[in-house]
Amino acid sequence: MPADQWPEFKARAIACYQAASPALARMLRDDIAATYGAALPSALACLQDDFEACIAHLRFPLAHRRAIRTTNMLERLFGEERRRTKVLPHAFGERAVLKLMYAALIRAAERWRGLRMTEFERRQLTAIRSELNRAHAERTAPIASANVTASPARLSSKIRT
Repeated sequence: MPADQWPEFKARAIACYQAASPALARMLRDDIAATYGAALPSALACLQDDFEACIAHLRFPLAHRRAIRTTNMLERLFGEERRRTKVLPHAFGERAVLKLMYAALIRAAERWRGLRMTEFERRQLTAIRSELNRAHAERTAPIASANVTASPARLSSKIRT
């Protein structure tokens, strides 16, 4: 990306990430696409690559978003794992990894205890949970075939299975 266009593009991308809602974030993304689509197709492709995963935290209550979107806990866990494997490179087995993961979960639970949750936020989380369950059920539901007597489709690498 040209250096003179980078500050504005970055500011607009951050505005998408910090939008008030997923719908607003998508509108801002579409505006970026309309503005930079022809001039910067590779930068736009990079923005759109995992856009939905990057704005997933916007579905949750405002008070919870910062705790959800930060990766400090994971980075600390990876740093601790690297520190331990450097000292004892061959003595780092499954049990030690499980202990580290358990400790990280305890720290996460303690951090989440500081968040206050109102009844409105509980209802929001219940709605999000049911929406995610419904989407998962739709993705994993078996496909009902209209013609049951037909033979099953053959799987072949020629048809990109």
